[in-house]
Amino acid sequence: MYVVASVEMTLVLWVMAGLLALPADAIASHLTALRIYGLDVGWDSSLHFSTNGATHSRLKGVVTHRRRGRMTPNFDREVPLTGPDRTLVDIATKVSLVELIQAADWMIHQKLTTLEALTEYAMARHLDGVLRMRRALAYVREGAESPMETLIRLMIVFSRLPEPKCNKKILDASGRSLARGDLIYFRWKVLLEYDGIHHERDPRQRQKDRERRETLEANGWRVIVITAEDLRDKRKIVWRVFVALKARGYAGAPPHTNAMWTKWFA
Repeated sequence: MYVVASVEMTLVLWVMAGLLALPADAIASHLTALRIYGLDVGWDSSLHFSTNGATHSRLKGVVTHRRRGRMTPNFDREVPLTGPDRTLVDIATKVSLVELIQAADWMIHQKLTTLEALTEYAMARHLDGVLRMRRALAYVREGAESPMETLIRLMIVFSRLPEPKCNKKILDASGRSLARGDLIYFRWKVLLEYDGIHHERDPRQRQKDRERRETLEANGWRVIVITAEDLRDKRKIVWRVFVALKARGYAGAPPHTNAMWTKWFA
């Protein structure tokens, strides 16, 4: 396959090139389909395709998967690919449990599927990945709005601390809206906020964030700000959460970061 040298090779163009070399019924699948939808997780950068044909790719970086049942493709920028629910089930054996939950949360937030539809799909199918997807569903939340929020929530949950609520309104004593928080403990009035790079680089956003946090603190809330730099030491984050909860009356055990927690996060 050839393309003019001046053309920038995007993922979509690479996939289109792969489709030209494969059987006519081939569609993008697995992590490739997820990346076309807009989310990049996992370590595998190969191009994955599914087909009903008996084909084995010898092309470097191209992986084919033979499917027995009839495939009904979705289309994104004219690229045929597996549907959101099938894509999530397909990647379940290719990524960690944490990455799978991040992907499911993100798909739901993007309105590509719903928790109800994904659950129904996983429960009704007998495919590679459904058992792991069913396990992940216990931790998937419809209110999660970004993969980083999901990551922080799972760091907390899997360390056996209480689970915070995702993206809810915070009201004052009179019922007036104070803010909409990322991860919230209403019982202890503790709020966790993830500040991405855009918060740091945009002066207006920084000013808005500061004023918002001062309002929350004036109304008795403890605000914990987590940045990308903080994620270098994830254990420290869960301990910050524990200390804040304990100061507000939480009587539970401290974080438990066992070997599996370390494998997923540290």
